[in-house]
Amino acid sequence: MPPNGQPKRTRSERVSAIELPPGMFQRLMTALSHPDILIRLGITAVTIIALCIFMQSWSPPFSYRVGYTPTRNLASRVAFRQFDPLATAEAREKARNQAEAVYAQNPESIVQLRAALRNTLLEISTAESLEKLSSEAWQPFELIPTAEAKKPPSQEQLNKAFSAFRKKLAGEEPLKRIEAAVGKSLKKYETDGLLVKPADGNQNKILVYPQGKPEAVKPVAMSEVLLGDGETVRRDLADSLDDPILAKRLFAWLYPKLAALSTLNLDQERTEANRERAEAAVENVHINYSAGQTLAKAGEPLTVRQIELLRDEDAAFYHQLLPLSKFFRIVGSLIVLTVWAVFGGLYLYRRERQILTNLRRFVSFQSLILLTVLLAQWASRDPWHAELVPVLLFGQIIAIVYQQEVALLFSGLVALVLVLGIGLGLGEIILLVGVTASAIIQLNSVRSRSKLIYVGILSGLLAVLLTWAIGLLDEQPLAKPLFVEALRNGLLTLAAGFLMTGLLPLVERIFGILTDISLLELGDVSHPLLQELVRRAPSTYNHSITVGSIAEAAASAIGARGLLVRVGAYFHDIGKMLKPGYFIENQGEEANRHESLLPAMSTLIIIAHIKDGANLARQHHLPEPIVDFILQHHGTTLVGYFFERASQQSREDPNAGEVDESTFRYPGPKPQTKEAAVMMLADAVESASRTLVGPTPARIESLVREIADRRLRDGQFDESGLTLRELRTIEDSMIKSVTAIYHSRVKYPDQKTI
Repeated sequence: MPPNGQPKRTRSERVSAIELPPGMFQRLMTALSHPDILIRLGITAVTIIALCIFMQSWSPPFSYRVGYTPTRNLASRVAFRQFDPLATAEAREKARNQAEAVYAQNPESIVQLRAALRNTLLEISTAESLEKLSSEAWQPFELIPTAEAKKPPSQEQLNKAFSAFRKKLAGEEPLKRIEAAVGKSLKKYETDGLLVKPADGNQNKILVYPQGKPEAVKPVAMSEVLLGDGETVRRDLADSLDDPILAKRLFAWLYPKLAALSTLNLDQERTEANRERAEAAVENVHINYSAGQTLAKAGEPLTVRQIELLRDEDAAFYHQLLPLSKFFRIVGSLIVLTVWAVFGGLYLYRRERQILTNLRRFVSFQSLILLTVLLAQWASRDPWHAELVPVLLFGQIIAIVYQQEVALLFSGLVALVLVLGIGLGLGEIILLVGVTASAIIQLNSVRSRSKLIYVGILSGLLAVLLTWAIGLLDEQPLAKPLFVEALRNGLLTLAAGFLMTGLLPLVERIFGILTDISLLELGDVSHPLLQELVRRAPSTYNHSITVGSIAEAAASAIGARGLLVRVGAYFHDIGKMLKPGYFIENQGEEANRHESLLPAMSTLIIIAHIKDGANLARQHHLPEPIVDFILQHHGTTLVGYFFERASQQSREDPNAGEVDESTFRYPGPKPQTKEAAVMMLADAVESASRTLVGPTPARIESLVREIADRRLRDGQFDESGLTLRELRTIEDSMIKSVTAIYHSRVKYPDQKTI
């Protein structure tokens, strides 16, 4: 057994005990098992699926638009039929007009007419002579003279005719026979109805129901209810009476009254319902097209009618696709979108990791992509063709919120997604990417709201030129449709600039960023917090203004946001206004209040201005990026003066314990951005430079280098992303700025020292 008491292992055991570092696959699986990464992968998967749904990736896109001039004949790929709205409307109108009108039959007027005839006949039969009979009773029975008659009948002839007619009415039996003959001749009118003037609609047949019994409706021929010349009544009377003269006189009395009589009342409600049923029963009329039939000719701009025809052909082609073909299209779209998501994710991981690490920003970024694609698909329809506007807004928002490179990449990816979704060609992709890229490149700085409008104007001019150029490359005729398309794209681009101007405050709020416009407004020295700082701690205010000037120049030197650093510097020490007398720059000739305090207590007071400043900033609704400057401008640095005092007291007092350095450090966090790191260094340099006696350029340089080196060795820049090259550039800028502040002046001969 070995001296250490452990059993001796064989060579194979020692070899198997050696553990190699995990391979790439193992590292990948370990990373994928992390909950945060799984959440982000799930969100990305949902985005990809949603994009597939928005794009309807299971069907081929339809790429033709009104005004486009095809370079070849467009023929049908499959046999199909197209709905003909005009023919359908005509057929339905015809069916409506042919629908039967509905009438309610009320025979009471005919019953009363027969009773009136009986009473008149009774009056005539009881009259002694024509002279004693009222003219109203006999006159309707007079026969109209024929055309062959040379003169009207004489009174004697009339008396003779009256006497003959009265004899035929003598007795009860003749009246019953006449009443039966009249009833027989009017029976069908009592049953089916009598109509003077038919309503619009079917003139051959109507629907009739007894008054109050609509369920008993029945069809009736129009000829059966129209009186016409009364030939049916005349014939029935002649057949029933076997007395032509009597039949003629009865007809002469009946016909005028029947001609003015109607027993049928039009039921408007049921008639309209019947017409609607007839109209609804008409099926759509279609035009049939065969496979290979030409739908649009080469060289002729597509009209609205032709676009509808091509859409119907496209729908027919889609419906005949096999389910397997649709499935393969979905799989292909998922693969393409997944590849794009991987490339985009890798780029963000290397260049803009904050989007991935911050879940809120990650969700907002994905949601913005979905919203852009959805709006672009909706806006791409006829007659707008305005998919350029959502893509432009997307590119400008990303450029403002993050970086221009990120905006360029993902605007291109969104444009490619639209290729799959709405069937854009190479020319439209060039237009989308070109115009969006031109807008993004101009957004390196947005210091005024008019800048976005200027961006829209310049990009709009480019949109016009690109539209013309793409149209010529696509062999489109240099005619009105191309000029209209170019003008529309230019105006849409300009409209996007105005929209972006209005959306800017909303974008800042949603994404938690500050544009230069907001920073200029926030950096106004009339801000209530700054005015209060001037009143309570004027020296701290002057210090903040100087730090802002130094930090802005240094940040700009490394390509960081100098304006953001300057505005952050204005507010970084606002917490000192609560206890201004405890800070050296505000004490003046007063006694140092820390002389009577323990070093630990003094440290707590000094450190407290960080928390107090953050609370004040949030109470006055300052943006979070400004609050971050307040929290991070000291990082976790050591409050050196009071730490040294505490250490000295500990060494002089043998009963005192060892001083804990962590209690004399600021709570942090360390600077998380390059701007915050610049702010930290500028704050320390400005404060330390005031202690220099005879601040020559050499002494200033030595001071700046020493402070920067101390912060670097203390690890304060570890989380800021600042490189050593950038740190040296910052140092050089600050040396120039502080030297300019303490530059020497020429002393005039008569100048006196006060």
